[in-house]
Amino acid sequence: MEIVVYGSGCKNCDTTEQRIREVVEELGVDASVTHDHDINSAAEKGIMLTPGVTIDGEIVSEGSVPTRDEIKKWLK
Repeated sequence: MEIVVYGSGCKNCDTTEQRIREVVEELGVDASVTHDHDINSAAEKGIMLTPGVTIDGEIVSEGSVPTRDEIKKWLK
């Protein structure tokens, strides 16, 4: 599973990345988590608001920091 957080490195983007990493570890999910700071890359994926998150290329969130419960639902 490939998870990408899109955002410039703002507090909300960093919080989103950290929260995803924590839940991935907690659940023992085999996933890579990366943070793409290139806003043009986000726009190419169709993400207009940050933080944005994709899982295996599909947008699962944009414009808000997801809760731990939301992240768990994505990973199941």
